[in-house]
Amino acid sequence: MARFLIHGGRKLFGELNITAAKNAYLPILAACVLCDDKIVLHNYPYYSDTESMCKILECLGANINKEGFDLVVDPSTISSWNIESELASQVRSSIFMLGPILGRFKKARVAYPGGCEIGARPIDIHLAGFRKLGVKVSERHGYIYCDASQMSAGQIVLDFPSVGATESLMMASVFLKGETQILNPAREPEIVDLQNFLIKLGAKVSGAGTGKIIIRGVERLTGGDYDPIKDRIVAGTYIIATAMCGGDVTFKGVKAEHLASLIDKLDKTACKIYAKGDKIRVQADGKPLSLGKIETSVYPGLPTDLQAQILALQTISKGSSMVCENVFESRFKHVPELVKMGADVHIKDRVAFVRGVDKLYGASVSGMELRGTASLILAGLVAEGYTTVSGSKHVDRGYHQIEKELSVLGADIERVED
Repeated sequence: MARFLIHGGRKLFGELNITAAKNAYLPILAACVLCDDKIVLHNYPYYSDTESMCKILECLGANINKEGFDLVVDPSTISSWNIESELASQVRSSIFMLGPILGRFKKARVAYPGGCEIGARPIDIHLAGFRKLGVKVSERHGYIYCDASQMSAGQIVLDFPSVGATESLMMASVFLKGETQILNPAREPEIVDLQNFLIKLGAKVSGAGTGKIIIRGVERLTGGDYDPIKDRIVAGTYIIATAMCGGDVTFKGVKAEHLASLIDKLDKTACKIYAKGDKIRVQADGKPLSLGKIETSVYPGLPTDLQAQILALQTISKGSSMVCENVFESRFKHVPELVKMGADVHIKDRVAFVRGVDKLYGASVSGMELRGTASLILAGLVAEGYTTVSGSKHVDRGYHQIEKELSVLGADIERVED
């Protein structure tokens, strides 16, 4: 596994096009299972998670071709309704496949999913929703077995607005006769993007982004082309990097409304942010101020996927802060590594108490999950001296060549193969 070698202390300048959203691409790839004809997805991001999802599609029988940054998926040859544990263990979002497989084959056998170890992410909400639609679900030997021969439209009230459950249930309901309603769904922009993709291919879905999603069954989905939204978490990571390093960077392609909670926190405390159209300009000069109390929440609240990066920012901010993790219970694994670099952070339950320090110092640190590894890279960008960050396989799950994108902006970072 490769490491990142970083020489800290450089400001960031320039423009950067944001890549397509991992969390939009993954459910859209899963939804291809429902289609009859070829689908062309633009701006394919080459994250390791999307690569793993493509392998799952191929194992189900789909034909996939990459033409530059276009991904061509032919799902007409899909014949399998099984996802083995070796594939499912590579990516958490393999669970998204359960909904479309049930929609197409009325049965499924799917291994329990893998992904980052950031706390319990039970799939009970998924399975409870399927049962509401009449699916018979059993779990044994590490696999989920589903019989959807009696599946029918109905109303589902989610106990928690789970993104994965919302998307999986949307896809499972596309072909059900009548009207299916999902109440208390997740409202993330990626949910709206999945709805827009399904509509383009002939589905009848409405309400994504609100408190009720309605799916009216259709007989089939056709092919077509689609350009998924840009990655708000990647953009947020680089916005925070600019606030930490100082400089002047414009990010292109991402909607500021998708990052409203972050922009509201950072603007005029850590940096100055100007948004117009699909561009966000960040100007930072001088030591950032503490953000005080920071709490993660479901959308439109502050994303848990930006918590680690914001915590890194707080380690060098003037004053003290509290970072409250309300979504996952094990998302502070990066903190001991930040402490190695001189950060003053103490953890109690789901709260990190941070006192800003004058500077961080280069060290050899290890990332253990996707966003935590990204936060260590950000810390290395401002640390005095050299920092090595191991754990490239984690960061590659959601960033495409992070070292090259940061280098374009002037950072001194390179990937070193072990």
